[in-house]
Amino acid sequence: MEKNSAANLLTSVDSLFTTQEERDIATQPRVQEIPVDHIDDFPNHPFKVRMDDSMMEMADSVKQHGILVPAIVRPKGNGHYEMVAGHRRKLACTLIAKLQLPCIVRELTDEEATIIMVDSNLQREQLLPSEKAFAYKMKLDAMKRQGQRTDLTSRPLGEKLLSVDQLSNETPDSARQIHRYIRLTELIPEVLDLVDNSVLKEKDKLQIALRPAVELSYLTQQEQHDLYETMTTEDCTPSHVQAMKMRKFSEEGRLNMDVIFSIMQEEKPNQKEQFKIPKERISKFFAPGTPAQKIEDTIVKALDFYRKRQREQER
Repeated sequence: MEKNSAANLLTSVDSLFTTQEERDIATQPRVQEIPVDHIDDFPNHPFKVRMDDSMMEMADSVKQHGILVPAIVRPKGNGHYEMVAGHRRKLACTLIAKLQLPCIVRELTDEEATIIMVDSNLQREQLLPSEKAFAYKMKLDAMKRQGQRTDLTSRPLGEKLLSVDQLSNETPDSARQIHRYIRLTELIPEVLDLVDNSVLKEKDKLQIALRPAVELSYLTQQEQHDLYETMTTEDCTPSHVQAMKMRKFSEEGRLNMDVIFSIMQEEKPNQKEQFKIPKERISKFFAPGTPAQKIEDTIVKALDFYRKRQREQER
């Protein structure tokens, strides 16, 4: 009883000589310098840490100015820490032989860590479809698990909108678009890489757009492997319509290598032979801003007229 009274007295005295702001600051996590080799990557981290020009620029910035924004880690209990936000900063330190990384250490549940990890990376520019796909799925799963908790840190279930609609309110993508991205997690890695290629736009690499990729995600893994073999052999990828056909055949249990090959042999609008004329050769005949379709129609009419005149002269 006397000990409690003494503790209460000390608390009262402390409140007399410190402001609430000072007491709040004292309880906040502080930045610590942690050896980079003691920081492990987040399990199944969905965001690729690429060795590109942007990474080299970051490494150069860290070398000149240091780490301006501390990473966020959580203790693992074995002297190591788990990275939550800051994988690129960690690699930048490694590239310039900087042995320590300033971090904020926080005690986080798996769900809290996942949500912070995803949110801190979704703000990056030029995210790949595969990155968004697994990130959205991980965050949605974490939100659902949080809703199942009954401890004092959770709000009542009735206050939680555990759905893609809630997730869409926190991201730039609509609920429908998030559904599409999450479907990509059902693709085999080889096909998913082709979806990423559609964003990277690397020359001489096969590419699949998002919407046909979503249709292909409903194929079995074996069917996807057969499709990938056909795509690499024939050097082409399916259109949205072709992908829809494959999904229908798959649902009917009739999709095999022969059917895939037959569908892929169908002519797509973007495979029709194109004839191009350099713009500078025809620009003088059209007013600035003339739509391309109108230019095409005018040229076709002019050629028709020219052909008729030629025939008249030959008579």
